[in-house]
Amino acid sequence: MKALPALAAGVMTVLAGSGCQKEEITTYRVAKEPVPAAQPATPSPATPSPAAAPTGSSAGGSSMASTPVATTSGNALSWTAPAGWTAKPAGSMRKGSYAVKGDGGEADMAVTAFPGDVGGDLANLNRWRGQIGLAPVAQAEFDRSTRHLDRNGLHMTFVDIVGTGANAQRILGAMVPHQGSTWFFKLTGPDALVARERDAFLALLDTVKPAAPAK
Repeated sequence: MKALPALAAGVMTVLAGSGCQKEEITTYRVAKEPVPAAQPATPSPATPSPAAAPTGSSAGGSSMASTPVATTSGNALSWTAPAGWTAKPAGSMRKGSYAVKGDGGEADMAVTAFPGDVGGDLANLNRWRGQIGLAPVAQAEFDRSTRHLDRNGLHMTFVDIVGTGANAQRILGAMVPHQGSTWFFKLTGPDALVARERDAFLALLDTVKPAAPAK
């Protein structure tokens, strides 16, 4: 009978040990699965640029016929280039492009058009000033240095700005709002050459008008 207490004590020891094992909690840290890198979006097809207008000028600097040029919205202006200007390929950004040559080198005439006001006339003037090394100006100076022209139902802002230094560049420009877009006529080149072409540039502005609807 003395063996029973010993056996009971042994059972109690086993149970006690078993209970201790149940209370022990082991924690495991599981690494988070890596998030797959985002796949680059498939680029959508680029919107085609508006077709460049034909320059229509023959070699030898003959005058260009009035050439309608469409903007992205389908509106257009036309103009007639001076006889002494040589038409160049317009390219994807330009609606018209000309080389103006003279003793002082060569000037570049660009006709461009963009939706909206492209930041406003003051910002556009200051962009041009920066291109020839001039500091930006405030609205008061803008008002003193620009002229407003009304031609063929269009309201134009005309500017004439000159850089500094021995090889100073000059810009003659016009900003022309037209049916939700802004057209830019800009002649850039050596000071003396561009100054010589001022009357020709103004004569071109006299011819700018809304293009006749296509038939």
